[in-house]
Amino acid sequence: MSIQVEHAPSTSKLETLGVSKWATWKKEVSVFPWVFPEQEIAYILEGECVITPEGGTPVTFGKGDLVTFPAGLKASWEVKQSLHKHYKLDGNTLTQIWRRLKLKVCG
Repeated sequence: MSIQVEHAPSTSKLETLGVSKWATWKKEVSVFPWVFPEQEIAYILEGECVITPEGGTPVTFGKGDLVTFPAGLKASWEVKQSLHKHYKLDGNTLTQIWRRLKLKVCG
């Protein structure tokens, strides 16, 4: 279960993925734990982060990176510079809600 970082993906790849139509999210400089119930793909518009998987090696990414977080990943985020990203979650709204409920009950 590893985080994949692609530095400076091509414009054509971003267009093929439809990144500009994905939702966006912002986060101020902070440190917090996070669990990824489903795979997430993010394109970083601004900022710099270090994410450390439980029992793993820290991964650094920032502006211009395309990052894939695997489903089930538990990690600690350190937002070093305010983050602004496009993101896409695997599955549809119903499966996303179900995974989150399952995490709360079983987690």
